[in-house]
Amino acid sequence: MSSFYPKHKPHYRDNLKLAIPVVISQLGHTLVQTSDTIIVGHFAGTISLAAVSLATSIFTIPMIIGIGISYGSTPLIAQHNGRGEKAECGQLLSNSLFINLVTGIFLFGLVCLGSIYFLDRLHQTPEVLIKAKPFLMLLGLSVIPMLVFNTFKQFAEGLGFTKQAMMISIWGNILNICLGITFVKGLFSIHPMGIMGAGYSTLIDRCVMSIIMGIYVFRSKNFKEYLKDFSIKNISRTRGLSILKIGAPVAMQYAFEISAFSAAAVLVGTIGVLPQAAHQIAINLASMTYMMSSGVSAAAAIKSGNYFGVKDHNGLQLSANASYHIVLIFMAFTALVFTFGNALLPWIYTSDKSVIHIAAQLLILAAIFQLFDGAQVVGLGILRGMGDVNIPTFITFLAYWVVGLPFGYYWGIYLGHGVNGIWFGLVLGLMVSAILLYFRFKIISKHHRLHQDIIIAKD
Repeated sequence: MSSFYPKHKPHYRDNLKLAIPVVISQLGHTLVQTSDTIIVGHFAGTISLAAVSLATSIFTIPMIIGIGISYGSTPLIAQHNGRGEKAECGQLLSNSLFINLVTGIFLFGLVCLGSIYFLDRLHQTPEVLIKAKPFLMLLGLSVIPMLVFNTFKQFAEGLGFTKQAMMISIWGNILNICLGITFVKGLFSIHPMGIMGAGYSTLIDRCVMSIIMGIYVFRSKNFKEYLKDFSIKNISRTRGLSILKIGAPVAMQYAFEISAFSAAAVLVGTIGVLPQAAHQIAINLASMTYMMSSGVSAAAAIKSGNYFGVKDHNGLQLSANASYHIVLIFMAFTALVFTFGNALLPWIYTSDKSVIHIAAQLLILAAIFQLFDGAQVVGLGILRGMGDVNIPTFITFLAYWVVGLPFGYYWGIYLGHGVNGIWFGLVLGLMVSAILLYFRFKIISKHHRLHQDIIIAKD
């Protein structure tokens, strides 16, 4: 026991050094929606807040699919960089940029179809639908620049450069808040745009961030050796498939989880406007801690990719343990914040006391699932760095769509426990995912270690 901390100490230090900027950068995706929610909640009213809940719950699915696909390049870049194959990293960037542009355009098309044909079939409040549709279209268009930003972000982070994306995310969110207040409320002689103002500010913010991130990568001396072979001529089927082989299952992993939460939002919307607005507040706060945990997960994927690339399975085990320790401590802290601040945090979003009362109850449930949420997302990151994506994808489908959502519907709708019952199902799904992913890591880690011992014994 006395050797536990000294053994893990260098991994705590290295993982945190890599993770903290990634955490802040990852948080940027959610803070855009958070600022939209707060601005609309205070300046546009409860109906508009419910419309934001509906639109973002739908948009989150294509957004997270795009983010997941963009993650496909990072473990490959980390592994090739660990082996000193710099030219291959630049070629992977060429292929990643092409894939993400095509993905962004495709996802925008899906959002347009969803806005036109899907929303009307969800039995939502008519006043909410009128405001949600055009807002969803703007969010859908913003996915294209968001994925361009992510292309360069994942490339830089795969090589261990994480601070620049963090700073761009911070300034991008400041820009989004300033533009959001200006457009929604109507300042400086601009006509008040309501919920649409939040959509325009998000689109502008993501365009600016993608341009600045691209300029940084192409102009920085840190990447000159890596970008020698960056060219449209190096877009190849082999490299594209290698990225998609990791990125597509990762996208499905995130999609199964987030779509379950989005489906929960739709179920809540059938109950009424007040529960829907309260759900948006609670899920937005939980999404912030989730995205911060996914930053730790991204760092864990990079470190496990480095160790896996050089076949250092002992280092991989210690690094993975350190990532689990970090995220569990962080999520335990956020659980306490949600528990003791459950009646205060909703005031950030709205002054509607009925909405605040419901949201306060949901934050207690959010506090319960914090540890499970952190453990499962880090487990996914570690396994992704090792190239293990198919079985974890099945685990996420099982946890959320076979266990979590059906139980949520049973408790919340069938038994009549309302929004609280739906959230009980989400807690159960996260718990199942966290446990199964941890056991998957232990099994595959043991397999690789035994394989390495056999090779050493033969030598």
